[in-house]
Amino acid sequence: MKPDMFRKPVTILVGLGFPAEVHSAMDAYRHLVEWPISFRDTAHSIALKSCQAALRGEIEAETARGLFAAFAEKHEILASETPAIAASRIRGDSGPHSGMKRTQPPRATTSSISPAHWHGRPGR
Repeated sequence: MKPDMFRKPVTILVGLGFPAEVHSAMDAYRHLVEWPISFRDTAHSIALKSCQAALRGEIEAETARGLFAAFAEKHEILASETPAIAASRIRGDSGPHSGMKRTQPPRATTSSISPAHWHGRPGR
């Protein structure tokens, strides 16, 4: 096993919420360098530096894994350990929408929609 490999992958949500497994400090590093600059924060910086240190052999890969997982959790991209379908079966639900009360969606009136919405742009 490579020294930068994680014992257990970190599963994150990418794109439109698709799960992706991060297996190593290099994988985590790649995701972190692609993170939008405007959303980078202290958690991002710490996770990025830990991945770099793991790649240089200065710290254990598992330390970088923990910091990457903490970053992912903070930014709500850490995937759940239990798939949603399995979780609903554990709870005894018969389906993903069981127990949900059906209601009518609110009706939009022309007075509740600003002219900017008519062209697909939110109002200011």
